[in-house]
Amino acid sequence: MSNTDSNLLAHIVFRTKNSMPLIKNNFKNQLYDYIGGSIRGEEGVLLSIGGMPDHLHMLIKYQPVLPISDLMRKVKAGSSKWLNEQNFLATRFSWQSGYGVFSVSESKFEAVKKYIVSQKEQHSRKFFKEELIELLEAHGVEYDEQYL
Repeated sequence: MSNTDSNLLAHIVFRTKNSMPLIKNNFKNQLYDYIGGSIRGEEGVLLSIGGMPDHLHMLIKYQPVLPISDLMRKVKAGSSKWLNEQNFLATRFSWQSGYGVFSVSESKFEAVKKYIVSQKEQHSRKFFKEELIELLEAHGVEYDEQYL
């Protein structure tokens, strides 16, 4: 094959620094649009995004031209800088240093997409930590509770 063909789907979860509830309704759609543009700029596609005031979930399709760690560094750094330049908040905005990334099979695409857009409903039943532990365990990821 002289061409690289791929269908890499990833569910990515990341939080605001210190879990501060800083993602406000008055600018969250603009933030989501900015993040989508950042991913497109790296040859990816934002398929779904949603979250709560203290964290985001994304479903993305990306090309194997850039490691996911580099993509996330660019998305998080760029969106933090953009948010701070917009002066939406009285305080400085930043993301936590880590993130969770989980592979998604094409057969689970619709279920993950639905899960991401229903975050408000999901969090009426469970806290973020419970949600993250469920994701980690469902994907067989070992974790240290002190970092959750």
